[in-house]
Amino acid sequence: MKLSTVRTAGGTRAVRLDDGRLVDLGYPDLGALLAEPDWRTKAAGVSGADHDAEGADFAPVVPRPSKVICVGHNYTGHIKEMGRDLPQYPTLFPKFADTLIGANDDIVKPAETDALDWEVELAIVIGQEVRRADDAQAEAAIAGFTVMNDISVRDWQSRTIEWTQGKIWDSSAPVGPYLVTPDEVGGVRPALRVKTVVDGRVMQSDDTGTLLFDPVFLVKYISTVVRLRPGDLIATGTPAGVGHARDPKIYLTGGETVVTEIGGLGACTNRIVKDA
Repeated sequence: MKLSTVRTAGGTRAVRLDDGRLVDLGYPDLGALLAEPDWRTKAAGVSGADHDAEGADFAPVVPRPSKVICVGHNYTGHIKEMGRDLPQYPTLFPKFADTLIGANDDIVKPAETDALDWEVELAIVIGQEVRRADDAQAEAAIAGFTVMNDISVRDWQSRTIEWTQGKIWDSSAPVGPYLVTPDEVGGVRPALRVKTVVDGRVMQSDDTGTLLFDPVFLVKYISTVVRLRPGDLIATGTPAGVGHARDPKIYLTGGETVVTEIGGLGACTNRIVKDA
């Protein structure tokens, strides 16, 4: 299944993609749907009013997750381009619901930075509460996957040894357009092509099969630290090709179109606009 949250004249709605139509599932967003123990049955079986998928106004796939956990340094190529050693454990940092925007929303370049950067990421969507998961529990907790662009404010990120202030800028991180269930992408350890294109130029290209820490491991590891709840997101890291690691460095200045795409999941397409 492909599920999403869309904005309508009456507010946001959880929908299922069926042959180019978005079928209303009777919930205000995917977070509310995923909170139901039998969400898979309800998502597959409901046949409500529908909307045209073309031109849909996508909200963040889960508008207000209880937590967003991001993983740094999870592709070998990106680790090397940033001049670091391979990590023994996942590098974790948080993001907040106020950081998230829809898959096709504009990204407003903060006036406070001249070092805005792109990062395409496979994001895990949690579908059931889990704590200290074993392999089977971790697999069962993965509702599906979506696309995230972990937009980074590099100059603020490098102000201290802790990255969070460069990763949590308000209304900066597109996530969506769809939650795609594992059965459609080869399971809970998918090998999917990830790509970032800026104004027609390919900047990042890799395969999620090369992740150092795969989705099941990440759910196990993170749920050891903190309880994961339905609708929570785990961004699994970005591959090589970020603007900050180039020589000379390339940053988003305003006017660009950034497409972050993952095979089988769809793409976030966002215009960079300058803060008014």
